[in-house]
Amino acid sequence: MQIRDLPYTDPGVPDVRSGARFLLWLGRRQVGGQLKAVAWGIVHMAGVALLPAAVGFAVQAVVDRSGGRLALGGGLVAVLGVLIALGDTMLHRAAVTNWITAAARLQQLLSRRTAELGATLTRQVAAGEVTAVSTGDVEKIGWFVEGVSRFAAAAVASVGVCAGLLVYRPELGIVVACGLPVLALSVLPLLPRAARRADEQREKAGRATELASDTVAGLRVLRGIGGEDLFLTRYRNASQEVRRAAVRSARMWALISAVQVALPGLLLIAVVGHGARLALDGRISVGELVTVYGAVTFLLWPLRQFEEIAMAYAFSRPSAERAARVLALRRTPPGADAPSGTAEPSATTEPAGTAEPSATAEPTGADGADAVPGGDLYDPGSGLLAPAGLLTVVVCGDPDTAGRLADRLGGHAPHAVAGGAGPSALLGGAALDALPLERARAAVLVQDKDPVLLSGTLAELLDVPASGAVPAAEALAAAQCDDVLDALGRACADGSGDPMRARITERGRSLSGGQRQRLALARSLMADPEVLVLDEPTSAVDSHTEARIADGLRGLRKDRTTVVFSSSPLLLGRAERVVLVHEGTVTAVGTHRELLRTTPDYRAVVTREPEEEAAVPRTGDAADPPPGDVHDGAVPANGLFRPGPTHSRPSASLSGGTAREQIEEESA
Repeated sequence: MQIRDLPYTDPGVPDVRSGARFLLWLGRRQVGGQLKAVAWGIVHMAGVALLPAAVGFAVQAVVDRSGGRLALGGGLVAVLGVLIALGDTMLHRAAVTNWITAAARLQQLLSRRTAELGATLTRQVAAGEVTAVSTGDVEKIGWFVEGVSRFAAAAVASVGVCAGLLVYRPELGIVVACGLPVLALSVLPLLPRAARRADEQREKAGRATELASDTVAGLRVLRGIGGEDLFLTRYRNASQEVRRAAVRSARMWALISAVQVALPGLLLIAVVGHGARLALDGRISVGELVTVYGAVTFLLWPLRQFEEIAMAYAFSRPSAERAARVLALRRTPPGADAPSGTAEPSATTEPAGTAEPSATAEPTGADGADAVPGGDLYDPGSGLLAPAGLLTVVVCGDPDTAGRLADRLGGHAPHAVAGGAGPSALLGGAALDALPLERARAAVLVQDKDPVLLSGTLAELLDVPASGAVPAAEALAAAQCDDVLDALGRACADGSGDPMRARITERGRSLSGGQRQRLALARSLMADPEVLVLDEPTSAVDSHTEARIADGLRGLRKDRTTVVFSSSPLLLGRAERVVLVHEGTVTAVGTHRELLRTTPDYRAVVTREPEEEAAVPRTGDAADPPPGDVHDGAVPANGLFRPGPTHSRPSASLSGGTAREQIEEESA
């Protein structure tokens, strides 16, 4: 595999049972490249190992005053120099290629896993860990992969030189053969402690970076409440912890470096001293002493390769374990057998008399295997049923439960609503977890409560896979983005005034929370999926805008399956079907007005009344008003009462009525 051939068509299926197994799998995928690097490494090290023999031959020729042998020795040195240069160049090229291709393979695997899991990735593993794996850990793993070939070549050369010394001069060869393994293993006891200290430093540095990022992201709020000094102090303390951890780590690496210099130096002194005595006694010639000295000096270099591979493994093994942990994540949790081909639930799965009739729809299209499934959306874990073609609003008292349920409805949640592994959600009787990822994503689109806006122009933001049935203008209008477009047009850098060419900063930080939320909603509406799941899509907008968004959402998604998680009466009043989920299970189904009258738990969540007041039965059997009649001055999803124009009247503010009564008065 060459660098020009990247990226891989198929990076393969990694062995993620452990970090060591993952490294072994990565090595097996690069056998050809490793063998090539080892071959060039042997050429290089053989040239370096034979150089002392050629120099010793030339020195002895000078002692013997032999011009012919001196010329031969000089020629050997020249040839070995060419081999050393060629071998070193090609070894570096092959080893770095192995490094880059291994890093690229790991990056592709991480990218595919991240794309497959989507927003649920951060529910299973911290976002910081994913970032660490894709940056620093990839580099450490590549370092180990690159060092394997150098280590193998050094091992072959070292064994060959030791064997040659034992044959050439046993008196000195035995000293070298016994001392070399001791030197190679001398730093191993220090490496685990050094690796732990380095990991501690990286962990503290990651926390400091995270704190700095959070501070920058919330700088506007911090200035508003005067919290700059507090966060500055926190960052200073975190920075000092990083400094102290770095000093402790540096001390250990300094000790390792000292050992690497001192012990080989002692071996060299011992060999030279013993060889000098042998030369003085006449047992060896001067040329032989030079040859042995050069060979021992050469062996110090392979010795550094042994220590480097030990260090690389000590650092890369924890990195490989983290990478394996991330790559082991799956859309479907282990042990969760997603039912397939199961019919939609009957009315008995939801409160009696409230569930819609089941309607299983088979995939349509020329090729049924590739068609997007349709029909009712059903979650067996909670009993939630969203009939095809209707706007269903789901009320959950717990925002975390709502987020997990929304993920499950998208077919890519790792856990059931109650916290354990559970069966997959069904769309038209087909288990979403069992569908290929492309079909599942095309069938159900989930927008979580904190959607991400990537940096770029507005046109690039809205350039998403879509059916083409919903133009950008209609999606923006339904999401009430007129004021956002005006602001972007005025801020357009090229002076054209075209909001589609205006740039949006990273994560939309140049916009307000409500503007970001509406642009994200427009992007989801433009995609026009078979089923659209929205988690609190209007929590950051005012009540008047929320009412218009509710009307636009219902109009644009007419006859399309839409599920909204919200407790806003403005959305609930326009819903064709309202479902109450309590502790992960559907407990009531009906319309907004019906549930207000008959279900105390529903009233407690929607009106934020105390449980005692919500439990008081409601009187009157007024007919349900048509959707859209709920007044703008309602309680929003964030729990804060936002008065509309009518609530500004003294009679409303002094009436002493509860929020529920105000809602019902203005809904009548």
